[in-house]
Amino acid sequence: MYMAEGSFLDVDRIVGSLGVVAGQHVADLGCGSGYFTIALAKVVGASGVVTAVDVMQEPLQAVQAHAESMGLKNVQTVRADLEVAGGTKIADNSQDLALLKNVLFQSQKKDAIVAEAARILKPGGRLVVIDWKKGAGGLGPPDDLRTDESAIQQFATAAGLRLSCQLAADQFHFGLVFLK
Repeated sequence: MYMAEGSFLDVDRIVGSLGVVAGQHVADLGCGSGYFTIALAKVVGASGVVTAVDVMQEPLQAVQAHAESMGLKNVQTVRADLEVAGGTKIADNSQDLALLKNVLFQSQKKDAIVAEAARILKPGGRLVVIDWKKGAGGLGPPDDLRTDESAIQQFATAAGLRLSCQLAADQFHFGLVFLK
């Protein structure tokens, strides 16, 4: 198991395992604190763009301030409801990778969120889903809010995606990579 200090996900290790390269366009959907946004922005470099999307304005402002303090000019922020088709305001077929990290457990409309992520992916683009393992206990939300990996796979298949591989996250999270 790969655990970062304090039982948090090892962001740099996970981002390093995704095969993200300079110049790519990446969407961090439900970016929250922006740990993944910042790590991804470093990898895609000045020729790439990371779009941080969240439903709340305050985290987006913090992400933008953090990016600016690090000299990262390739981070855009968008306030949006991921449960609404087209809600991200990101163009169809425009992203090389979309990330949903600890987002799906919070929603009753998981299928709509996965469909929105699929909409913005380029053909050949990848959706990375990292969420809380059902039955893992410990940190995180109650088990009844967690979703089985098989259900996530069904949502992705319905959205036109296919499972590419599993991703080692940590003892409390699963990781799935889907291909458009």
